[in-house]
Amino acid sequence: MAQVWKCSGLRWPAGGGPVLEWDGGRRSALPRGKRVAFAVPEGGVRRCVGARGHACAVRAVVPGRSTGARCEECARLDRAHSVAADTLADDPRPYRVYLAWFGPGLVKVGITAAERGPARLLEQGAVCFSWLGTGPLMAARRTEELLRAALRVPDRIPYAEKRAVRSALPATEAERAAEVRELHARAVALPGWPESLRPAPCDVVDHARAFGIEAAPEAFGEVVELVPGGSVGGELVAAAGPDLHLAVGGRGVVVLDTRLMTGWELLPSEPAAAGCAFPVREFRREPDGLF
Repeated sequence: MAQVWKCSGLRWPAGGGPVLEWDGGRRSALPRGKRVAFAVPEGGVRRCVGARGHACAVRAVVPGRSTGARCEECARLDRAHSVAADTLADDPRPYRVYLAWFGPGLVKVGITAAERGPARLLEQGAVCFSWLGTGPLMAARRTEELLRAALRVPDRIPYAEKRAVRSALPATEAERAAEVRELHARAVALPGWPESLRPAPCDVVDHARAFGIEAAPEAFGEVVELVPGGSVGGELVAAAGPDLHLAVGGRGVVVLDTRLMTGWELLPSEPAAAGCAFPVREFRREPDGLF
């Protein structure tokens, strides 16, 4: 039987392109043009990936559509030790507040450890972003809450919404940066900023070229889950956040969220094979006019 591979996620190393990581420490670089082809064995089962480096005690089976690939108990343990859970109030590290733009009308506010640089923005698939300020964790969190309350800026945007707009982005960096610049100006003018948070000037960083989405063909849909006996094979034309945009033959480009790969045992398939035998949800298109 062929050797099986277990994916542990897509990473964006500093100064480099996307990399798939596998259990055991192996890595697969993902330059554009690379052939990506794998299959789920017949009878395969997706199991919980555990939490914080520890295996799931019961090796629970998890749903194919779960992007976390964790059972309820492991998901609770993982979140309990995250910054998002507000359980690390005494974290001494500096944090940055940012505005991230994913497409027209899709702007969010968030925080990330300063030592991580822009990694968090690449991981989320932010097409462009700007820092708002730097300071202690709780000051960064209060600033995030200030923007949510005063400007109605969300702190989360579903990945499905991000994917659906990528093929219809404004053509120039200036156009893509416009909403971030406008919101940044409104944000820094707000009263009530924590004194310990040092504001940052607006300096919009654009990731469209790094992701490859400027020149990538329009995607027709997204893989919704992996299933036993299914497979996918295609050429990588773009990558944004956890998503791979794969040209899979006659139907065009499909988006694969690599978080759906975790928890499965995967087999390599023929590199020359093209196509997608996993369930796909097509993107809804707005009509051009009356007809």
